Amino acid sequence: MTSKERWLVLSDGARPTEDIYFLESVAPLLRLEGHDLGRLDVRSWRWPLARWVISRQPGANLVLCRTLPEPALRWLARERRSFGRILYLIDDDLGAAAADETLPEAYRARMARASDQQPKLLALADEVVACSTLLAERLRVEHANIRVMTPPLISPLPDLTHFDTGPSAKAPWRLGFHGTRAHLADLAHIAPVLAAIQRERDDTELELMLGQQLPSKLAGSPRTVCPEPLPWRRFRGYQAHHRVHIGLTPLLDTPFNRGKSFIKYLDIAVMGGVGIFSNRRPYTEIIEHGVNGMLAGDDPADWQRCLEWLLAHPDEAANMAEAAAETAREVGNVRRAAALWSRTEKPSA
Repeated sequence: MTSKERWLVLSDGARPTEDIYFLESVAPLLRLEGHDLGRLDVRSWRWPLARWVISRQPGANLVLCRTLPEPALRWLARERRSFGRILYLIDDDLGAAAADETLPEAYRARMARASDQQPKLLALADEVVACSTLLAERLRVEHANIRVMTPPLISPLPDLTHFDTGPSAKAPWRLGFHGTRAHLADLAHIAPVLAAIQRERDDTELELMLGQQLPSKLAGSPRTVCPEPLPWRRFRGYQAHHRVHIGLTPLLDTPFNRGKSFIKYLDIAVMGGVGIFSNRRPYTEIIEHGVNGMLAGDDPADWQRCLEWLLAHPDEAANMAEAAAETAREVGNVRRAAALWSRTEKPSA
């Protein structure tokens, strides 16, 4: 982009995706270049006012994220020529989520509705921005112009002083799983290992931000806390002040998981931890085992070995957490993401 442009996010309420991939990563840098950026809530109950606002911004470039309300989608299809470029942001394989019987039923139903709408959004978009290489490969059969934008780092990285005061006799190891309920089956796969660690040791605390949605193997585990999942804004504040030593990100080999980004790597780094991740993409693209994280196979015994090694080597764990923070800075560089948006062009008619 060389001349001043107007970018407008048409929001259907997917705030985490909007913030991570545009509003709190790319948008601030584009504003510094003199471009105008905004967000317009187009959810059905706000659509009449939103339609009035957007109709008075001809030529604006539009950012669509995951879904649109049907009235907004139909209107945009009719008025397509009034606007500049349209970019479609997507950070999940919606069809795979709808078909995955291990996911919560309500979540699958929501993803099925989004998947049914997706072809219409792809038809409107000049370009698709996908969160991972594998998701981009999946979508290339449906759209000719796809870029990969891995998740930027939008939160500050903490100091690692929690490794100075613990893990030790003074403060316990803090282990954390902060995935959504969509990853209950992944957590359940390693739950026996976590339950055994909690039974056999007295220097570990385990936090699972799942509320009552807990794998049965972990019910009643000692020193295990299960806070309710937090709304996006409150979760970011929680991340900024809460520390972990070891973060856990199991990711089984399913079509849904194959579309995932490495966002949990950044989340764990933001909470000051070193992570244990499933030994597959996208994590194998950025992790050197034993240097900036641990990679574990699908055998739960492998997760146990990784956990026990970190618990037995606190100094090395702290060094890995420091290396993980450096990797997060590098792969999450927002300037790289902004450069991708600056290179987008509207195809010739």
